[in-house]
Amino acid sequence: MKARKNNKFLYYLRSFSMLLCPKFLMRIKARRIFAKAPALPNFEHIAKRVNYYNKLNEAQLPDSAKPLSAQRKKDYNSVYFFDSYEYARCFRRDLRWLLEGGDVTTIPAHPTIVKSRPIAGNNANSVILNMDKVRHFFFVKDTVPFEKKMSKILFRGYVHGKPNRQDFIEKFAEHPKCDARDTAPHSTNPQKWRAGNMSIAKHLDYRYIMALEGNDVASNLKWVMSSNSIAVMPRPTYETWFMEGTLIPNHHYIEVKPDYSDLIERIEYYDNHIDEAKAIIKNANEYVNQFRNKETEDIISLLVMKKYFEETGQSIG
Repeated sequence: MKARKNNKFLYYLRSFSMLLCPKFLMRIKARRIFAKAPALPNFEHIAKRVNYYNKLNEAQLPDSAKPLSAQRKKDYNSVYFFDSYEYARCFRRDLRWLLEGGDVTTIPAHPTIVKSRPIAGNNANSVILNMDKVRHFFFVKDTVPFEKKMSKILFRGYVHGKPNRQDFIEKFAEHPKCDARDTAPHSTNPQKWRAGNMSIAKHLDYRYIMALEGNDVASNLKWVMSSNSIAVMPRPTYETWFMEGTLIPNHHYIEVKPDYSDLIERIEYYDNHIDEAKAIIKNANEYVNQFRNKETEDIISLLVMKKYFEETGQSIG
């Protein structure tokens, strides 16, 4: 079983080395990609994802939008700098944009590159790029079959300041079907509801893993859906590069009500219908597979940026 998070040292080593590559070479590479992309056999899939992340149509940037040349590492949390710079360096430095780092839970007034956005409403001004991926975007290789895992519901996560998680802990921390604990070091919850962090490998001993939204999306959802366990959650309200808004309830994950009132009933159903549970795992694994090809992910990211500049009235040259 391979169940490790991304290596941050390697991420930063690669990121800093990226700064040394001449930008004109990256622009040449991007132009070749733009020319060849329409002929790719999977271009329909690529175009569909590009238009999902970037819904702009003849939008306008405010005067406050900065040129790419003004981007400085000190302006953003470093992961947001590196993950956006990876693709921004492939375009002319006079092109203008708006970039907002962090967990974005509202829709900007103007076209802005973000990591996350609300699913509901007109979210066209929120243009998604895969940022903070060293923390959020990784998958696992799970060799333990679903039927051999513990038939319990697992939750580990920070609860402070997250009402939906607090509600869950209060209702299920002492339920015999659940192993639910608050991992915040300065938690105000009772000591018996608290625990330290648990390794991903230990998570995968359980059939059911809660994927509860925190500041924005549930950060564990991606790797859970790549495993032989099943993600359990209310319908998501935020989305990232993982396109959480396209997930189908009870097809890619087990949906429960926002107040968790049907949680035990839903789990007991799948314990008694193992074939249906395994079908969800198969569907989830297949969904994850679309994100595994680095070359395809790079092409989509570049096309998202290209569309951003073009739809804000800028020629990429």
